[in-house]
Amino acid sequence: MHKNLRRAALAALVLAAHAASAAPLQACFVYPSPVGQAGWSHQHDLGRQALQAALGEQVRTRFVEAVAEGADSERVMRDLASQGCGLVVAASFGYLEPALRVAAEFPAVKFEHAGGYKTAPNLNTYNARYYEARWLAGWLAGRSSKSGIAGYVAGFPVPEVVQGVNAFALGLRAANPRAELKLVWLNAWFDPAREREAALSLINQGADVLTNHSGSSAVPQAAEEKGVLVLAYQSDMAKFAPKAQLAAVTHHWGGHYTQVAQAVIAGRWARKPVWGGMKDGLVQLSAIHPSVPAALRAELEARRQAILDGRFKPFTAPLVDNTGKTRLAAGTLDDAQIASMDWLVQGVTGTLPAQR
Repeated sequence: MHKNLRRAALAALVLAAHAASAAPLQACFVYPSPVGQAGWSHQHDLGRQALQAALGEQVRTRFVEAVAEGADSERVMRDLASQGCGLVVAASFGYLEPALRVAAEFPAVKFEHAGGYKTAPNLNTYNARYYEARWLAGWLAGRSSKSGIAGYVAGFPVPEVVQGVNAFALGLRAANPRAELKLVWLNAWFDPAREREAALSLINQGADVLTNHSGSSAVPQAAEEKGVLVLAYQSDMAKFAPKAQLAAVTHHWGGHYTQVAQAVIAGRWARKPVWGGMKDGLVQLSAIHPSVPAALRAELEARRQAILDGRFKPFTAPLVDNTGKTRLAAGTLDDAQIASMDWLVQGVTGTLPAQR
């Protein structure tokens, strides 16, 4: 009798252990702005949805949107970790320090942070070489602008944003050496009213093509309203600017998030920072407008293929900053130099404000 009870108890323990091991991974996402219909958080949420679709019952996903960087993000991430999230994705540059603190408290939870320059045993960073597609967008802008003036609405002056400004300007001037890129800083990631105001001010300064590094559809909508062109960012904004949008620099996170979740489930997750580009599918120049002539499309595709093949790198000498100082006389900037970029290239009208 006692032997049978022991066997039953042992079987129950085995079943419980199996059930625990088969429990779905909780993958939890934290976004800096509303998911909405387009923009930074929207693209990350499309990645979350792709992960859920790919892994099915192996994973349960959820998200918290519009979480301010700083104390709010730390509180949210701590709550998620304490509620059983085995994977926490912190999808904003300013979440890094809060994520590091929470990761130290929950060593069994894996954290993935978008961008950043620090890691921990259970915190990895991932990013995309947005600047590759930005160069192409700048080149297309340069070939399409009649005034030779482009406008750029930028968020914060962190290296990722500076890379995009510089790559766009280099592409712009590769197409038109006399072109000028006027720059307005928001010191915000998501502020539709100020994004619109900045776009209108650039148009009033003569810009007939716009681009942005901000989180809403306000810049494309302003371009559509005022009859100028736009190279959209993060999402395809054609629904907001069907006539104005020439193309869009789009972000694609589904494959990356799926791979990360699979690694966590299999117990083989490892801290290995990711910085992928167009060839990795993380960023693309998408949604080329039907009005772009076939010959121009062919030229654009040739340049895209050169970047994919590694035959062309956007940050190749000679590189001169907008004060006239030579920054690179020969060769190509290496990853460390690109990752710490804190200067603006020749052709950019604007300065770098102090970082927060």
